[in-house]
Parts: sequence; C-alpha cells; structure tokens
Amino acid sequence: MSQAQDGSIADNLRDFHDSTIVGAIMKHETENAGYEDRIRASFAKQGLMATLGAALIKVAPGLVEIAIHPAPAISQQHGFVHGGAVSAIADSAAGYAALSLMPPDRGVLTTEFKINLVAPAAGDRIIARGRVIKAGRTLTLAQTEVFAESGGQEKLIALLTATMMAVEGRDGVSD
Repeated sequence: MSQAQDGSIADNLRDFHDSTIVGAIMKHETENAGYEDRIRASFAKQGLMATLGAALIKVAPGLVEIAIHPAPAISQQHGFVHGGAVSAIADSAAGYAALSLMPPDRGVLTTEFKINLVAPAAGDRIIARGRVIKAGRTLTLAQTEVFAESGGQEKLIALLTATMMAVEGRDGVSD
C-alpha cells in the first residue's frame, strides 16, 4: 500500500511509544525508499505462505499485516485454523516488520519466538499484525497480535513475541 492509501507516516507512528522506533522509522524513510517492494518480493518467494493462502495486506515501516482465510486444508481436528498456521503468519508478520527497518544489504532470520494462543482461530479471516518493538543493529524485538475477524468484528486469538536477527553476507540469506 502506498502512503496515500495507508495514511501519513505520522499516522503510522502513533502505534509506537519507544522513541528509538520512531527514530529508526524516520531514518528508514530517507535511506530505504524501496522497502515495500522489497518486502512484497520476498513474501512472494515464500512457499509456506502460498500453501496457506496467505496475503500481504499492509506494509509500512515497522508494521506488516498478513491474512489467511480459514479452509479445511489448514484446519485442525475441531475445524479451527491450526495453531501452526497461526504461528506461521504471526512469525512472518514479525519478521517482515523487522526487515522493513533493516538496510537493503541485510536479510532477516527469526532467532526465537513465543506464542500464546488465547482463543480458537475461527472466523471469516485471520489477521496477523506484526510491529517492531525495539529495532537494533543486529537484533530486533517484534510482536504480533493475531485476530479472528468475523462479521466485521475482531477478536484477539494469539500474541507472539519474537527476536529477529539481521543477517549480512551469509550465503542463502537475503531478502
């Protein structure tokens, strides 16, 4: 989404409380103008996201949204979207939020994450909203809230906290 479609940079910054994140985003805007195309191209290479039917909904500095639609192929035995599918889109949203603030010569890898599944993943659509909590040169802390959307209403179903590592000069790791 372009800035015109998604609101101003200042509107996106309202989600952030840490001045280091605001500083990283403002620096990012001047140094990494092609971040959205970079994220979209990388996302298109992910086989698992394609298998899940995931779509990249929103890309902004430090913020990424990914959505899936419940389907039998990604459900568990009770008919809810499987926790593995929920975890996958949550991890990817956090990772791409982190990558959106990294210089173009770096890739991103998850070093760890913890997810709390707080309600069944049932609804019309499952949305993972990843955002950077603290951006560092090597490690970035990110968080993803996952919601089940049903009838225009959203319900929190999962919360992921992750540490992402910037990787530079390593074979096989790029955007």
